Amino acid sequence: MTKKENVYILAIESSCDDTSAAVFCNDEILSNIVATQQVHKEYGGVVPELASRAHQQHIVPVVDQAIKKANISKSDLSAIAFTRGPGLMGSLLVGSSFAKSLSLALSLPLIEVNHMQAHLLAHFIKDKDKKKPDFPFLGVTISGGHTQIVKVTDHFEMEVIGETLDDAIGEAFDKCGKMLNLPYPAGPEIDKLSKLGDPYKFEFAKPNVKGLNFSFSGLKTSVLYFLQKQTKDNPDFIEENIEDLCASFQRKVVDILMSKLQKAVKETGINVVAIGGGVSANSGIRTALLEKQKTNHWNVFIPKFEYCTDNAAMIGIVGYLKYRKQLFTDLATASKARYAI
Repeated sequence: MTKKENVYILAIESSCDDTSAAVFCNDEILSNIVATQQVHKEYGGVVPELASRAHQQHIVPVVDQAIKKANISKSDLSAIAFTRGPGLMGSLLVGSSFAKSLSLALSLPLIEVNHMQAHLLAHFIKDKDKKKPDFPFLGVTISGGHTQIVKVTDHFEMEVIGETLDDAIGEAFDKCGKMLNLPYPAGPEIDKLSKLGDPYKFEFAKPNVKGLNFSFSGLKTSVLYFLQKQTKDNPDFIEENIEDLCASFQRKVVDILMSKLQKAVKETGINVVAIGGGVSANSGIRTALLEKQKTNHWNVFIPKFEYCTDNAAMIGIVGYLKYRKQLFTDLATASKARYAI
């Protein structure tokens, strides 16, 4: 296949606090550049206004690097894909405005991408070492803003069959991490410390939610009341027990997730499970899923670490899949802070 016969997609992701650009040749990734924002750490969470300003600073050099690393020129591009939502509106607008401007300047088709769909479709990026999930499969999106179980019948035929009623799983990690005096983002810190602790040392509440929906607010409250009681008697309790506290909290989160997923497999009869989103990097969740693959004969798909957090590679593969179906959008397409699968 000649260079002109190939499909080259430039993808742009700017939904939260990472500015990313990627270039695809068909379903094969040529480059994936990510600029992270460190400014939010001192605030203990993402500050939307600061995030959008940083995107404006990063987007031109990030796109330039992605094209150069892919060893192509702008004239080789077939289309431009961008994240339409969900996400922070100010951040989304930077990416969508840039994508629209470039599309207009180069007379290229524009492709809008749902960020949460992209987390699940990242499994379709060409990789000689990994298989792609067969349809139908159960997609599990676990991130700072989402916790969903999705029945995926085709690339663009998805149905949410379970979701959180309050906090997302990543939000629960961060909020409880703050209670434990851990730096933001707390998820990776809890994961790291939990490997050194006893996961059965402390017991926290497991919410009783019917069906396939989740709730993490009760667990968060359970941790809060427990810490208040213990630190009243011993001000150094958290510091002295930090590893066991992290291990016990993570074990409970994994237990909540696995019990709902097991119920979903039983109810749907689908034992192909693919996870996506920032929290899919968590070692406890990965280990639990691989254990289910052994004991319950699930067919489990876990993304590479670089495709877990927000990145343009996952936007690019969706862009390619939509290009094949000629699913283009136009300059009037508006960014959406809330954008259901």
